[in-house]
Amino acid sequence: MAEINKYGRRFSDRGLSGERPSNGGDGRKPTAGDSSVVFAKLLTAGFYGICSFLIVVVNKSVLSSYRFPSSTCVGIGQMLATIVVLRSAKALDVISFPDMTLGIPHKMFPLPLLYVGNQISGLFGTQRLNLPMFTVLRRFSIFLTMVFERFLLKKTFSASIKLSVFTMILGAFVAASADLAFDLEGYVFIMLNNVLTAASGVFVKQKLDAKDLGKYGILYYNALIMIFPSVAYSYFSGDLQTALEFDGWSDQLFVVQFMLTSVMGFILMYSIVLCTQHNSALTTSIVGCIKNIVVTYIGMVFGGDYIFTWTNFIGLNISIAGSLVYSYIIFTQEQSKKM
Repeated sequence: MAEINKYGRRFSDRGLSGERPSNGGDGRKPTAGDSSVVFAKLLTAGFYGICSFLIVVVNKSVLSSYRFPSSTCVGIGQMLATIVVLRSAKALDVISFPDMTLGIPHKMFPLPLLYVGNQISGLFGTQRLNLPMFTVLRRFSIFLTMVFERFLLKKTFSASIKLSVFTMILGAFVAASADLAFDLEGYVFIMLNNVLTAASGVFVKQKLDAKDLGKYGILYYNALIMIFPSVAYSYFSGDLQTALEFDGWSDQLFVVQFMLTSVMGFILMYSIVLCTQHNSALTTSIVGCIKNIVVTYIGMVFGGDYIFTWTNFIGLNISIAGSLVYSYIIFTQEQSKKM
């Protein structure tokens, strides 16, 4: 595992730019260790994609189908599940992470703020928008990730990557121009979610490279630091009372789905950190984008709240085409690095 992590950091630091890394001219051939690295990268990316797909479906069911009134309380449930699972695993010596000290909040900053903002804005966006528009607007997070990686991690990107990202964004604008179910509040929340997702991915990469807290420490202290202000906000805003008075608590199927979305929130955060650790923040965004293609078409047919227009449909497919080209470029660049 130490060898995998070592190689994973080396590959990740190179980034997903269009540049070929130097091999020192030794003509070294791929080794078994390289194969292990590639397998770990693919496995963590696939794990994140599956988790990301499942939580969108479950969140949509809880917030839209059952009309649960409080996105904030769903987020609190996800934080609580994260704290309980990780603390229990640490007590059983299954995992380890540093104990709480006065220096932890400083080491974590600004991740907890990005974490809770990303979580709540994503839930609000899921509640207000139909799945196809939610997923196509989420593609702005890839563009923003590139911007943050350029300025914070000093990475560069090839012209082909930039062109494919432009195609995705163009398709999103075309689709939005004919969105008959337009919801300004939903659009604002999802764009805020894009900014926070991109920033969070880059800062997670920085914290993981620093090795101070590790992936479990980052997950645990993100949730622990922000659960108290989140509960306070929900209490004083009336969200907590509204959630407790919700009629659906007598429906066993709803309770199961609420518990599932809470646990899936933790699993998703873990999968994001794992994927970012073995790949990069940009790779994590790309995997999320591919997942969004599947969610887009499923949402059109089964979502129940998508209103079809040709302009909107064409815009969605332009964005999807850009996503597929983007994914192909990244895949071929990864293959060229092994040559």
